[in-house]
Amino acid sequence: MDTKQLQLFAHLAETLHFAQTANHLHMSPSAVSRAIVRMEEELGQRLLERDNRSVRLTAAGRQFQDYAKQALSQWQRFNASMAQDAKHISGEVSVFCSVTAVYSVLADILEPFRHRYPAIDIKLHTGDHAEAVDRVYAGHEDVAIAARPDKLSSKLQFQTLLHSPLLFIYPTMHCQLEQSIREHLAQGQKLPWHALPFIFSEHGVARSRLDQWFRQQEVKPNIYAQVSGNEAIVSMVSLGFGVGLVPELVLLNSPLRDKVQVLDVQPPLAPFAVGVCALSQRMESPQLRAFWECAKASYQIDF
Repeated sequence: MDTKQLQLFAHLAETLHFAQTANHLHMSPSAVSRAIVRMEEELGQRLLERDNRSVRLTAAGRQFQDYAKQALSQWQRFNASMAQDAKHISGEVSVFCSVTAVYSVLADILEPFRHRYPAIDIKLHTGDHAEAVDRVYAGHEDVAIAARPDKLSSKLQFQTLLHSPLLFIYPTMHCQLEQSIREHLAQGQKLPWHALPFIFSEHGVARSRLDQWFRQQEVKPNIYAQVSGNEAIVSMVSLGFGVGLVPELVLLNSPLRDKVQVLDVQPPLAPFAVGVCALSQRMESPQLRAFWECAKASYQIDF
């Protein structure tokens, strides 16, 4: 049982309110509930008594609350002592990610990293997210922020930080494509996927997922263009050139998000697992380990 689980229980034991704890930890109430169930299964004890109106600690829950407080207090003291040593680590970490990932993911990592490791320099390279894992594997950078590939080499380590749904998007501007989709949806008709022009990624996880989706639909896609980078897909879709597939994370941070709209496609494609990726042999580097641990600490993973 790790410190994040202990923090979750300690907060819930104080509030006795799932929604408050979920909001505090940036989780959903159902995720908090699942985490508690897993703790109870691991301990073999009921920690909470729950009904539709209230939440109460059991006797075992009160004992575990005391344990969690003591363990977290010891961890905080240990962490504080390690922080003093961390300031003496110097060197460099090279990072690769897309431009979108710089401000949507990396920024949340760098703020605590710079505070804790002021003597470690960051060397940042940006480019197509689809190249991130390959660049790390080839040794161009120490670490990348990337989507986890469906097949990960045994030579690589990957730490998931967040999940981002994959969304089909089409333009909001009045054009032949928008009108066709709007009319089909209004009449409750199935979209003519074989006829819709598509903007594809040249390669990468999203391209693989989209290729697989079309095979499952037994449809040959009408590929209008193949581009490098999700930002280019959003741009071309916004101009009415076609339909595209992008991670929600990209869309939320795009300056063109108001010029595209989301298609409700069922069943949805499997979401991106976005995280940090590095060669296992490089994890011995104290500079890389420092970055890796800051990345893990910066994101609350859904248990």
